[in-house]
Formats: sequence, C-alpha cells, structure tokens
Amino acid sequence: LTGVAPEDLMARLGLPAGNAEGQFFPDTYLFKRGDKASALLLRAKSVMDRVLAEAWTERSPNLPYDTPYEALILASIIEKETALPADRARIAGVFARRLAKDMRLQSDPTVIYGVGSAFQGDLTRKMLKTDGPYNTYRRHGLPPTPIALPGRASIEAALNPGGGKDLYFVARGDGTSEFSETLEDHNKAVARYQRR
Repeated sequence: LTGVAPEDLMARLGLPAGNAEGQFFPDTYLFKRGDKASALLLRAKSVMDRVLAEAWTERSPNLPYDTPYEALILASIIEKETALPADRARIAGVFARRLAKDMRLQSDPTVIYGVGSAFQGDLTRKMLKTDGPYNTYRRHGLPPTPIALPGRASIEAALNPGGGKDLYFVARGDGTSEFSETLEDHNKAVARYQRR
C-alpha cells in the first residue's frame, strides 16, 4: 500500500495504532484488477476475526490466558514453532502449562522476531540474554503482540492445548520435536539434537 500512512491504514482496518502482526488470516484471496489493497486487508482481517471468534467459543476451560487476542499471540508462536500438525496441540500444551506455572516460555521464534532484521540465521547467547519485549527467555508471560500470521490449526491448538505433563521441547532437526517433562531430560535432548 503506497501513499497510506500506517496509522491511517490501521484506523481504516479498525485496529489500534501499532503492530498489525497476526491480524490477517493467511489464505489465498481472489481479487480483481483495480481492487483496493485495503479492501483485501479488510477481508483478511474479517476472516481472522471470524475464525478466532469461532475457535474462542469452543475453547478448553481454565486456559492461562483470558482474551482471544492472547490466544492469537500464543497461536502465532505455535505457528512459528512447528509446521507439523501432530505437534501443534502438544506444543500448545507445553506453553499453557508453562504459563500456568509462571515459567518463562523460552521460545526461540519470539526472540528471533524481536531481533528483527539483525537475525542472520543463528540465534546467539547474546540474543537470548538481551532483554526486550519479545525475549521470552528473559520475560514471563506472552510477548506483547503476535509474531506471525497463525492459521486455523494453530489457533485451535492454542485454544485446546494437549494434555500431559511435558514442560519442554526441542526441535530434532527433521521437523519433529522431542518433548520432556523434566529439565534434566530436556537438557539431554538439547545435547542430542542441538549440539551436534
């Protein structure tokens, strides 16, 4: 959208000034030559609002977050953590249990989002130790905004997290995750899959 100030676009879309991340439902949208880009964004926003509202009405009881927007934030993290459908609810369960226990989420994708264009492919110890609103290694709770455009499956996982006792997971490097109930087991998994 050229020639439109971000604040004006946000107002047109009925969004507060600031970050629009996560507000648009990722999908294929058909449009015709001459259609306004703002109309397409309004449509994607409307679809996201509907999908989120529908999922919210079907949510599990006793979630550790109180609003659809907070669920959207968690869904965006799940979206970045895995592309594997089988892992979404389980990862959501890990995060829900961590939030309920007031543990930090310690999610790499949130840190990467906060680092922005300075991220060049390797998450460093310095990045993990630098405080910022998206550094869930340093801060408790959810980051202030979504970090991606979550799809329906991630939204549903955030609102219906998997059960169990797992509090940790690490990427195996093949698209799957290794889950652990204890920090000791998690550290062994990290050594096995991340420190090769």
